[in-house]
Amino acid sequence: MDIFLPHMKKKSESQAPDDGETLEDFWVVDDMFTFENVGFSNTVNGIKYLICADCEIGPVGFHDTSDLKAFYIAQSRVKLD
Repeated sequence: MDIFLPHMKKKSESQAPDDGETLEDFWVVDDMFTFENVGFSNTVNGIKYLICADCEIGPVGFHDTSDLKAFYIAQSRVKLD
């Protein structure tokens, strides 16, 4: 799956609509309550972006509102401890 996501920025920073990258490796979870510290953006063209709830940097992934059971996390944008 190839999905375009905007570059990682703070919520308050502006960017052009084409300022991003196409990513292909995602994890998928089926419940938004799987996350401990993820916030969701406003809906933009049927997509909600997933951001860090503490620092508001993102997106780290996305949720297509037409599929209530799929939340995608970009593997290259998260670090596992």
